[in-house]
Amino acid sequence: MMSIGGRAIGADRPPFVIAEMSGNHNGSLERALAIVDAAAAGGAHALKLQTYRPDTITVDADGPAFRVGDGHELWGGENLYRLFERAHTPWEWHEPIFDRAREHGLLAFSAPFDPTAVELLEKLDTPAYKIASSEIVDLPLIRLAASTGKPLVISTGMATAGEIEAAVTAAREAGCTQLAVLSCTASYPASPAESNLRSLPLLAALTGAEVGVSDHTPGIGAALAAVALGACLIEKHVTLSRADGGVDAAFSLEPPELAALVEESERAWQSLGRPVLGPRESELEGLRFRRSLYVVRDVRAGEAVTRENVRSIRPAGGLPPDAIDEVTGRRFTRDAPLGTPLTWDLI
Repeated sequence: MMSIGGRAIGADRPPFVIAEMSGNHNGSLERALAIVDAAAAGGAHALKLQTYRPDTITVDADGPAFRVGDGHELWGGENLYRLFERAHTPWEWHEPIFDRAREHGLLAFSAPFDPTAVELLEKLDTPAYKIASSEIVDLPLIRLAASTGKPLVISTGMATAGEIEAAVTAAREAGCTQLAVLSCTASYPASPAESNLRSLPLLAALTGAEVGVSDHTPGIGAALAAVALGACLIEKHVTLSRADGGVDAAFSLEPPELAALVEESERAWQSLGRPVLGPRESELEGLRFRRSLYVVRDVRAGEAVTRENVRSIRPAGGLPPDAIDEVTGRRFTRDAPLGTPLTWDLI
């Protein structure tokens, strides 16, 4: 069990839904604040930002190493510095975004990408930190975020078991006592076929942490499936409208979809129940209407039992349906009207 901003997160709580704004503000603070409003209206539990400037995440250089591969579906051939320049959330926007979230009772936190980002977020009293998938190998950054004493959420896209273990060890040794790790496919958008959600129990066993998903697949199906496999946190990108475009719009949820995710993920969690077989309490009335053998037309004493005067019908109360061969040909001991349950003393 862990807690972010006073909200408990764990297997015995509904999933914690994080709405990721990323670059979907499209360079407009007004739009960023509208996304906060939409996330709150949709029932999300937290809003997440990414805190970097182009110069804190890369350098203004060109060449193959500093360009997204030409085959990328969304950002093919783009220069990293220009892409981050377009996608970043200006630091002066953080305070109004955090304030708007708090007005709604919505938790706001962020993924820092360098020490200056941690410094800014500490001034804003962020309730938690997120480590992005590409930064899981930046152990000094993980140690710095962990040393604040705030809960830590680490995405594991692209990471090997050894890299995940190293990151978790670094966080814990630096003082992190509340940790979650998220299964993630770090492609944008991601194919559901590459989600490998059956690894969630393995991830939980490897780390001893709460587990969840940072999901870049279309729709909400993969996220709901993750709940069945133990996910306690769900992170999804959100936008006001995919039609408006933007760096992450193609794999982001629109407000009605976010609301559906919140509602359906809680419903999925509720459905998990306990590992037991047998009738549920709500089914007790239904037991009365199981099939059994009944007299289905008026009969007289001495008359033979046939498949015409005794059949398997609803409700319960008579002999089991499988007894039909054993009772056929026997004689009724007394008169019985239609609707009489067939019992051994009647034949």
